Amino acid sequence: MNDTEKFRREYMRWVILITLYNARPCGAKDALVLSVVRSEFPDCTLHELRREADYLHDRKLVTIKRPPDGSAWACELTRYGVDIVEYSIDCEPGIHCPQKYF
Repeated sequence: MNDTEKFRREYMRWVILITLYNARPCGAKDALVLSVVRSEFPDCTLHELRREADYLHDRKLVTIKRPPDGSAWACELTRYGVDIVEYSIDCEPGIHCPQKYF
């Protein structure tokens, strides 16, 4: 694994969190999140986005509703996800959380 791949994954996770934070309280479908992520990573695929969203789900930062027919996922931040974005709690490794500047 090289540093570029690691940075891409970790920064993509941060972009997902920020996107869902701005979509509160409704959450967002994966297509909307993908369009935002593609503003930073134009070559991002839906599979890659879902993999990183699943990582955030495993860390209990987001909830994901996966319809049984495989259609669009819907994601929302959990309270821990909100706390990370608002810098209320420390962000553990695995997410490129920029340093608080204020």
